[in-house]
Amino acid sequence: MSEVQSSVGGTLEDFLDDLGERQEVYGEAIKRVLTWQIDEARKKQSISKSDMAMRMGTSRTQVNRVLDPHNVAVSLDTLDRAARSVGKKLRIELVDD
Repeated sequence: MSEVQSSVGGTLEDFLDDLGERQEVYGEAIKRVLTWQIDEARKKQSISKSDMAMRMGTSRTQVNRVLDPHNVAVSLDTLDRAARSVGKKLRIELVDD
């Protein structure tokens, strides 16, 4: 039975586990959501990327990296500073799997 056939009727998590891609997909999905939320808050408050960079104490290039939904190599500290620069607070929690 193929991987796809064995996953029919299973969960998305089971399918991604079968492919060995669950953590990668989840990591990018989480980053995309955070990026979208930060960018929406920035736009709602009419904060330019340059202003955001100044508030974060970094460059506009770094802001572009933070807001790139495909760049998952952004530290929690940087995400926290980005959130705070638009008046938000980053909250992280551990939950049972």
